[in-house]
Amino acid sequence: MMAIAAVWIAVLLLGGGFALDRTLTRMVEKNFDDQLEYLLNAMLVVAEVGPDGEIYFNRPVGEPRFLEPNSGLYYQISAEGQEGYTSDSLEPSLSRSLWDSPLKLRQDHFDDDPHFYDSYQFAGEPLRIVERSVILPDSDARWTFAVASAREELDFQISRIRSILVWSFAALALGLLIMAALQSYYGLSPLRRVRAAIQSMRSEGANRITEPLPLEVEPLVEEINGLLAHSEKQAEEARMHAGNLAHALKTPLTVLTNAATANDPQLSDLVFRETKTMQRHVEHHLARARAVGRRASGHSRADVWPSAESVLRAVTRIYEDTRFDVDGNRQAAVSIERQDLDEILGNLIENAAKYGGGSVFVTIDADREAKDCTIWVEDDGEGIPASERTRIFDRGARLDTGKPGTGLGLAIVRDVAEIYGGSVELGESEDLGGLLVSLTLPRAGG
Repeated sequence: MMAIAAVWIAVLLLGGGFALDRTLTRMVEKNFDDQLEYLLNAMLVVAEVGPDGEIYFNRPVGEPRFLEPNSGLYYQISAEGQEGYTSDSLEPSLSRSLWDSPLKLRQDHFDDDPHFYDSYQFAGEPLRIVERSVILPDSDARWTFAVASAREELDFQISRIRSILVWSFAALALGLLIMAALQSYYGLSPLRRVRAAIQSMRSEGANRITEPLPLEVEPLVEEINGLLAHSEKQAEEARMHAGNLAHALKTPLTVLTNAATANDPQLSDLVFRETKTMQRHVEHHLARARAVGRRASGHSRADVWPSAESVLRAVTRIYEDTRFDVDGNRQAAVSIERQDLDEILGNLIENAAKYGGGSVFVTIDADREAKDCTIWVEDDGEGIPASERTRIFDRGARLDTGKPGTGLGLAIVRDVAEIYGGSVELGESEDLGGLLVSLTLPRAGG
């Protein structure tokens, strides 16, 4: 920021200083030239041509420096094709200040208007000359009037102006750089306060940034606090899952330990039964852990129709006698990973085919204007009584123990859906008469 500010300040000040220098220099030169032109016009007003063809002034010009040798102010009057000369009785065509050293004028042209230029004829004394060509009354010659002045005073004024500009702009640049540095320092101070607050959290064990901070960084603080809350929630979920898994495995392990200690003759049957129970719990918690990890990886998006078709193709091979129908919004998309959506729909459709009477109907996003996307899975089986619809979500709960399964299907569906902010509800199908499962998931944007 400071480098950019320094470069930009330098560019602006150099550009502005150059423009201001040109403007002031032209103004000083214009003022200097106006003074020379005033003297030239004064000479033209009083100049006359005598009977003998000589030029003279009918009254004094009124500038004493013309009479002082080497005074730095000179004039010269010459006709076309002739050099300057002096006269004893009339005002000379060369000023006394020239001391008989005529000016080298540019007499190869005729100027109706005053013409200004610089001359370096005299060593150590640069001159500024204004000349004008006129034809005086009673004369056919073209007379060239010239007034010259030493540039010393002009150059001194210009150098003085440039010195003032350089020091002024240098002070201005220094002031601007200091201001930019202070602005950057104090402007970024809220970020230093945020850094200090985060360091304080790490050293003091706080879980939020609670220090009052300026309005400019409040959105940043809110996002940091939101990230901390999200991390805490994930850590709490991980601890809860670890505790649940440990609790779920504790009982089967205790049973196996006691049976082995007592040399139970049915130990092999116990091992088989209890290991199956432990396998169900491990699969359940692994499914939840995978869903939590994928949810934390970023914004998720899955198209519902391709997922449903993929699941139906797989389930159809297992339940060849079951009729599957799918209808609804083909463009529906939800904020969930495709793998998790496949697992949810696979559990629901497989359960509908397993416990139904031979017909399964899937409806995708019937209400396209709703905030969330709802997927209905219906079957023509016996359904689930209202009193059992809450218990059926418990891990290992099964109403029909005559069919194979772990009893974790609906529990996994509910847990994974809730991880992504969705929900699962059970009801009765009006069309098929069996179970109606309503799966609601957040609709994906775009």
